[in-house]
Amino acid sequence: MLSRVADSLYWMSRYLERAEHTTRLLDVNLNLMLDESPTSADRRWQRVLQALGNPKDVEWTGDPYALTRALTFDTENKASILSLIIAARENSRHVREQISTEQWHRLNSLYLQVTRPEIQYKRMENGAVGAQSAEPTEFLQQVMEAVHQFQGVSDSTMSHGEGWQFIQVGRYIERASATAMLLEAYHEDLWLQPERPEGNEYLEWMGLLRSATAFEAYCKVYTADLTPEKIMEFLLLDEEFPHSLRFSIDSLQQALGAIQRESGKSRADQLRRLAGKLQGSLSYSDVDEIMAQDVVAYLRGIQTQCGAIHSTIYQLYVDYSIQAALAG
Repeated sequence: MLSRVADSLYWMSRYLERAEHTTRLLDVNLNLMLDESPTSADRRWQRVLQALGNPKDVEWTGDPYALTRALTFDTENKASILSLIIAARENSRHVREQISTEQWHRLNSLYLQVTRPEIQYKRMENGAVGAQSAEPTEFLQQVMEAVHQFQGVSDSTMSHGEGWQFIQVGRYIERASATAMLLEAYHEDLWLQPERPEGNEYLEWMGLLRSATAFEAYCKVYTADLTPEKIMEFLLLDEEFPHSLRFSIDSLQQALGAIQRESGKSRADQLRRLAGKLQGSLSYSDVDEIMAQDVVAYLRGIQTQCGAIHSTIYQLYVDYSIQAALAG
């Protein structure tokens, strides 16, 4: 596969996964605003920014609607939902011949939907915000559903060859990094402050699980018993839940193996070792061992390993020299 094709498919998938994650964090925290004090509101929205990697030039000023607008529509902010969708659509346009018509139609429809001139937030006299007459959460839900539809269409209409595997790599490396950052953002408030009042604690735990689309799945495994150890175990180590770190890295490793088999690159062994090392650390870890150590350092270590995997993917499949290509 041409390096430019692999690059565009990879980033198309990463940008859409990141847009869906940002949309979900905003939606969850807007819905939690009815049950918060001014102090908890400040900390909650600062935590949203931390979970998104503290986007450049975006700050918490005390107005959740201004922050929501900046993270949704500000095209000068490369981390905004609109910027991410535009970038994903541009990458898909570069590989139009590699994706299915249904994929292109779904992504192009989403692009046209979010770039309509009339789609913008307006501050109302009562402090509410709407996109036209719709509530912001309704707009955010529409974006999430469109991304989910694109992912479903990709799985059902695109041949599961090398191109589809690069889409999987982009999706799951982005998801793994996002989950690690999300857990790190919540760690200080929820793992290190056991004296938090029980009612607020439950809301915060529920917010964390909903931010990872995990609340209902968690309850099916552990009922509604929310404890730090069980939540950490589920979001880190569950092998069946699609947004857990372990599931994401397992899926990433499978996709990398499939790409290596199709491309025949013997040099990909280094890449699979990197992903395999991370996969093994999650497969054979115990939540008690993780909780007994510096959890933040552990989560940052996972993010560093994901960064190393990304860099190696680029060296191997995108930004490689002619000599390296000839060497296989």
